Amino acid sequence: MKYLIVGLGNIGTEYINTRHNIGFKILDALANASNISFQDRRYAFRAEYKYKGRTFILIKPTTYMNLSGKAVNFWLQKEKLQTDKLLVLVDDVALPFGSLRLRPKGADAGHNGLKDINLALGHQNYARLRFGIGDDYPKGAQAHYVLSPWTDDEKKILPERIDLAIEIIQSFGTVGIANAMNEYNNR
Repeated sequence: MKYLIVGLGNIGTEYINTRHNIGFKILDALANASNISFQDRRYAFRAEYKYKGRTFILIKPTTYMNLSGKAVNFWLQKEKLQTDKLLVLVDDVALPFGSLRLRPKGADAGHNGLKDINLALGHQNYARLRFGIGDDYPKGAQAHYVLSPWTDDEKKILPERIDLAIEIIQSFGTVGIANAMNEYNNR
């Protein structure tokens, strides 16, 4: 079994520790813990992770957030995978900081990365793991908020929540999305 795990984010050092790059941050933590590394490939940094007989193709699109669909579509075709084997890791301002929600499909909720993926695929029927970043920003300042760094308090909690996100990715591939949702969506 093979899965495509897409961490959304923006390339460039100015984005590394921003809320919008949580998808990259989760995949970097998984790669570091597994002693694997990303290679610069077409439209993405790519790594391959093996776990319990499954192969997880990890990609961090290099197309920037708002053009993520190009990378997702390319790698689904390259790896010959259907969208039921796709999991997208994304930040979500509608969830409190550190909340994790696995969903089998859904709307883009105003997220430009998901919007572009939906456009490229022609549908929104693919799994996503939403990582709550909270909504502690004044009206009209969402773009600034998602592109700003984590607070010191958030940095203390982040490693534990990232570890849980990694467990969810593994569970998605080993026990399926329904079981993974039952196990993790209330934690």
